[in-house]
Amino acid sequence: MTKTTTTNKPRWYQIRLKFVLIMLCLAGVLYVLYRDIHPGMGSGPAGPGVPAEAFASSWNDGDVLLLGLGDSIVTGFGAPPGFGFFDRLVKVPDGDEADMTGKDLRHVFAKLRVLNLAQNSTSSGDHLRYQIALIPLQSQSTRGVVVLSTGGIDLIHDYGASPPRDEALYGATWSDGQRYAAAFRQRLDQLLDAISARFPGGCDIFIATIFDPTDGVGDIERVNVFLRFIKPFPAWPDGLRIHAEFNRHIREAAAARANVHVVDVHGTLLGHGLHHRDSRHPHYHSEDPTYWYFVNLEDPNQRGYDAIRRVFLNEMIRYLVPTATQ
Repeated sequence: MTKTTTTNKPRWYQIRLKFVLIMLCLAGVLYVLYRDIHPGMGSGPAGPGVPAEAFASSWNDGDVLLLGLGDSIVTGFGAPPGFGFFDRLVKVPDGDEADMTGKDLRHVFAKLRVLNLAQNSTSSGDHLRYQIALIPLQSQSTRGVVVLSTGGIDLIHDYGASPPRDEALYGATWSDGQRYAAAFRQRLDQLLDAISARFPGGCDIFIATIFDPTDGVGDIERVNVFLRFIKPFPAWPDGLRIHAEFNRHIREAAAARANVHVVDVHGTLLGHGLHHRDSRHPHYHSEDPTYWYFVNLEDPNQRGYDAIRRVFLNEMIRYLVPTATQ
């Protein structure tokens, strides 16, 4: 009778194999978490091109005040110093995209003055109650160029942590959202008229539409795992409809005033939010499928601000460049 002998792998081999498998699994989990927390921003120019010929001659030889008003979009929160869109409107910083060299307001307004009164985490009510009072009354000889971002904080705060209310209506129903949107419109009308009143010599107001980091899907609760751990976002079934209502009011308020011009920040950033990797998404950008938001979701990152700077400049070219030079 032949005796069968079973040969077992040494115990150290089994331990090593288990260790390798555990490390591979851990590496996979860490990769997914890192990709979620730090989605790819990409590199290079973001957003549309800006025509160089518009900056070849002066737009205005007199006194011009560039005024920033609103929330953290105008302060540049989420970008390195000098790389927020407002700062880049004033002066192209060292290390910026090469195609933007010379394309800033310093090149076309010889007597440009700059005042940025925007503040982080401020609502439309804050802008009306506090920022307007800080705007000095300008002389008849001063022309105003005003950059405004308002309403985004009204929508996102306070992330569903408390019942929805005016100026912090995250999670509101459509019925309540319409009421809050109407209150926003009333404040917006007052805000725009109050700004214009501070410039007896005239001003142009460039107001941003409110972007949507869900890329039109509305799944705001899908925000990256880091934020879900720190401050989980509850689902908001009526969020997209209310968001669209706010943007409708922005467009209609601007259309009612000849000196107010809408900048389509919402459309510019679509496809660069939570669904930027989804090739089946209608706003997918195959040429640049990258993420343009900061880790807090409610502000852009450096490339997002590049895109916003470009669309603001293109709107300014439409309305501020003397007709003879266009």
